[in-house]
Amino acid sequence: MSSGPLASIREVGRYALFVGGLVAEVPRALLRPGLVVQQVYNAGALSLVIVMLSGLFVGMVLGLQGFDLLERFGSEESLGTAAALGLVKELGPVVTALLFAGRAGTALASEIGLMRATDQLAAMEMMAVDPVRRVVVPRFLGGVISMPLLAAIFSMIGIYGAQLVGVQMMGVDPGQFWSQMRGAVEQADVMEGVIKSVVFGLSCSAIAVYEGFHAAPTAEGVGRATTRTVVLSSVMVLLLDYMLTAILL
Repeated sequence: MSSGPLASIREVGRYALFVGGLVAEVPRALLRPGLVVQQVYNAGALSLVIVMLSGLFVGMVLGLQGFDLLERFGSEESLGTAAALGLVKELGPVVTALLFAGRAGTALASEIGLMRATDQLAAMEMMAVDPVRRVVVPRFLGGVISMPLLAAIFSMIGIYGAQLVGVQMMGVDPGQFWSQMRGAVEQADVMEGVIKSVVFGLSCSAIAVYEGFHAAPTAEGVGRATTRTVVLSSVMVLLLDYMLTAILL
């Protein structure tokens, strides 16, 4: 076996051990909820503006495209159903995860990477403070908690955007829009979106904190860790989306 596959297997093993250590430290990190709440704010609240704006425009585009498609079959009243199912099951979790990776994921990786580059993590170890428990786990939990909430907000704003275009601009009957949506969207559809958003949150947050914690202690190393965070998180989200869709269907 060449060095390439060996290096890849070694990296996967390091990642698995790191994630296992994170999970083991979660109960202790929850004993200090203040740190977790602060990271929920940093990862979630500071991402609200871009998530809400993106959700609105995605919903409006979905309303335009959905109306154009359904009009060809004489089913314009089903626009609410199409928009809700598309956002709740697919677009909401996936687009939110990609936005999360680009905004919060890079912030997590660069922040931890800078702490590595400036020897703050080494100073914690010298003072007998576990940097994983004190720094990494709260940021990991903040991302995991924020991701489903952001996905729910994205879907809600997206449905409003689809309603804004379909009802206000295209003349779809508002009663039909909302009643068909309520009749077609089931609890299983909502749970599929929730499961996807939770899995994406776990994946993106774990990749971000791993890359930041193992970044080379230089400016170039932090930059590369941030770039790898975006690339790996985006690819992993799309891969997991296909796998989860195939399983849940």
